[in-house]
This record gives sequence, structure tokens and C-alpha cells, in this order.
Amino acid sequence: AVVNASVDAHALFSQKCASCHGANAEKSALNKSQIIAAFSEQQITDALKGYQNGTYGREMKALMQGQAKPLNDAQIDALAKYISAL
Repeated sequence: AVVNASVDAHALFSQKCASCHGANAEKSALNKSQIIAAFSEQQITDALKGYQNGTYGREMKALMQGQAKPLNDAQIDALAKYISAL
């Protein structure tokens, strides 16, 4: 996968996402989330931006807002490319 050179998407995913979503995004986070490995790049971008502005999410919304808020657009783009390619 082509990723933004300024963002190490693998490291970012490993640090922020893998503990709940699995190393290959194959798990339902805390048995509540959708399995994000099946998401397209656009779905991941929309979800992360939606968590940031409060328009997306169900039971895990509050937790994911905290995870998504500090991400910048370059990080979101890199994560979306990385996860959708898993």
C-alpha cells in the first residue's frame, strides 16, 4: 500500500488501533464494533472524521472520539489507506 511518507501508518495503527481491533483489523473491538478490515478507504475516513465531529458511532462513540480527536488529516488518510489494504 502506498502511504504518506510523513506518517508511519503501521506504527500508528499498532499504537492506537490494534489493541482493540486486532493486528490485522480482524476483530470486533470489545465485541461491539464492526470489523474494520472489511471497510473501504472512504468508510474509514468517514468514520474517523465522524468520530471527530460527533456525527458517527454507537456504543463505542465516546471511546473512539478520544482516539480520533488528536488525529490530523494526513494521519487519517494514512490509516484509511493502511486499514483498507489489510
